[in-house]
Amino acid sequence: MDPRSEGTIRRHHIGQSLINKAIKVAVKKLGIAKKVSAHTFRHSFATHLLQRGTDIRTIQALLGHNDLETTMIYTHVLNQGGQGVTSPLDDLGL
Repeated sequence: MDPRSEGTIRRHHIGQSLINKAIKVAVKKLGIAKKVSAHTFRHSFATHLLQRGTDIRTIQALLGHNDLETTMIYTHVLNQGGQGVTSPLDDLGL
């Protein structure tokens, strides 16, 4: 119930600061020394998609980036060189 509108029942969104506070508490309980926020999970999500071979344009759309250059920032963490590329022949199962 929304106390500001005579008890109207509505769905409320949780603000990012509340999420970040909960993450901060969890990180402290786990003894993780690095700074972690909700935005950290966004970076992790994009990086893992790239590692799994998801197309960069798909990741751009999912993250809501207007400019592909913004999405390309995530590619630096892969640093796999030629080892990250599989041959199309490998997919034939020969």
